[in-house]
Amino acid sequence: MNRCTKGFTYLGLLFLIAFVGIGLSAVGSLTSTLAQRNNEKQLLFVGGQIRSAIRSYYERAPVGARTYPRSLNDLMEDERFSRTARHLRKIYPDPFTGVPDWELLTLANNSLVGVVSRSEKIPLKQNNFTVVNQTFKNSDCYCQWRFTYLPQLQNGDQNPNAR
Repeated sequence: MNRCTKGFTYLGLLFLIAFVGIGLSAVGSLTSTLAQRNNEKQLLFVGGQIRSAIRSYYERAPVGARTYPRSLNDLMEDERFSRTARHLRKIYPDPFTGVPDWELLTLANNSLVGVVSRSEKIPLKQNNFTVVNQTFKNSDCYCQWRFTYLPQLQNGDQNPNAR
């Protein structure tokens, strides 16, 4: 083989390595985006489950004695009645952190009205939310997605705490 042919083989190998690197980078980026989109869907589901559990806890009590839970554990074991009620199957982990480290949204009297993810990531989904999630529109981070249940603020309660 002459010297000129060896140079073309080397150059072809360099181009092949560059194209493979670019391809792997694109696949990695796509995989990362798909994982974030999956976590986003899971966050909407889990947050909705917690919101529904808070609503169930609040609405199951007699009208004059309605209260919010004090913690997420109260949603799993509501002992206000003769039979323990379970409004939530389990305390779900935050899909972005992998642990149940939710920021709890409470009223001035420490009543739990909602949860928020601690993730600072920018959401992929920016619009087309369900009616109950319309406040998530154009959010800067998942930490702005507040899963709350507030049918009405009663007795001078203040808005839930915020970051």
